[in-house]
Amino acid sequence: MVPRHAGRAARTALTVLGAVALTALPAAAAAEPPAPAPSSAQTLGADRPSAVVLRAMQRDLRLTGPQAKARLVNEAEAGTRAGRLQNVLGKHFAGAWVHGTTSAGLTVATTDAAGVAAIKADGAQAKVVKNALKDLNTAKSKLDAAAAGKSLDTPVRYVDVRTNLVTVQATSRAAADKLIAAAGIDRRLVEVKVSADRPRALYDVRGGDAYYIDDKARCSVGFSVTKGEQQGFASAGHCGKAGAKTTGFNKVAQGTFEASVFPGQDMSWVSVNSEWTATPAVKGEGDTNVQVAGSVQALVGAAICRSGSTTGWHCGTIEQHDTTVSYAEGDINGVTRTTVCAEPGDSGGSYMSGTQAQGVTSGGSGDCKSGGITFHQPVNPLLTTYGLTLKTAPGQSGTPAPEDGQSVGWTTGRVYETGTRVTYDGVSYQCLQTHQAQGAWQPRLTPALWQRL
Repeated sequence: MVPRHAGRAARTALTVLGAVALTALPAAAAAEPPAPAPSSAQTLGADRPSAVVLRAMQRDLRLTGPQAKARLVNEAEAGTRAGRLQNVLGKHFAGAWVHGTTSAGLTVATTDAAGVAAIKADGAQAKVVKNALKDLNTAKSKLDAAAAGKSLDTPVRYVDVRTNLVTVQATSRAAADKLIAAAGIDRRLVEVKVSADRPRALYDVRGGDAYYIDDKARCSVGFSVTKGEQQGFASAGHCGKAGAKTTGFNKVAQGTFEASVFPGQDMSWVSVNSEWTATPAVKGEGDTNVQVAGSVQALVGAAICRSGSTTGWHCGTIEQHDTTVSYAEGDINGVTRTTVCAEPGDSGGSYMSGTQAQGVTSGGSGDCKSGGITFHQPVNPLLTTYGLTLKTAPGQSGTPAPEDGQSVGWTTGRVYETGTRVTYDGVSYQCLQTHQAQGAWQPRLTPALWQRL
């Protein structure tokens, strides 16, 4: 968010040479071959990373420059492969994650050994596991229900696809055992991690850019958005309630909270007045801009970086999606757990994997001196809940310009989950990676995101 005031001969020779060469080739060879489809990395802009992102990845993940670049490309390609295998395995799909210094490894879990061949054929490692994701998600839901309103001793609960178990983080084993008993679930489905950490919402904050709420509190701009012609930005729900007024980093009147949810989820959006213009930039290290190309959700194990006003740019990895965390104010569902550090003052800031928006800072534990864990509200559910469109940089996706076409079920601005089917120009496609549809990301132009059926 920024303020508005701030030689004919050569052609002849070529023709003759071409005619001679073609006399020995089939007629079909004269036709110009179709242009190759863009790779996943090209579609998502992972092949053209920001220098700011690369520097932070090198520092926090201890990578060289070439390793950081390779990791972003590998993670983009792995997301498409994982989505394709999820659609093939169906109900037997039990999760996917990347691993290795440059995320060169992709593991896909299945509950049916018959799926191993398909996984290996796509170049991934196969892991046959006992528990279906459906059963683990059901167990987690029962734990969440049993913990509601009384879970500060068991503050974090999530499905860990890498262990094929539900993890409960608790201040003591006794507290975890009490919760598991109250939920009435099979103890063999749960792994307990004992930790004294108690995540908390990160209040009075500034992210990429600061904004102030009713001249009392300070929070962070997450990502610029639009709703029809109205411009605004997404942020954390605990920053302000609907109707609260905001001023910008320069204390100029800025906007109004249109909607806000906290606890339960941690999301909000602010509409801005005509003095402000939404941009697709996130404030990076040294006041440089990192451009947002889309919102394709990254895999577990992928690198992720955060912008915050207190601690600046820091990177880590995605540990789990769909985590439940308990703050003093109540439970927050569906957040993503990461190893990125944060401190009070960083809340509401932007999380990005390469050029792809991931979410806004909710809370965490630890600090950026000794290390910590943070949770972010994923951006795609936020966009869906409020009917918002993420502001993205033109030309960042690396795909052809959009063309006219007939579609059934595919619409720009809509968030599509992996496995969703649509018809475009009379052809059926299935979604490979969760994302909000951008204008240039039509199914027939983006095989990284859509599989033709």
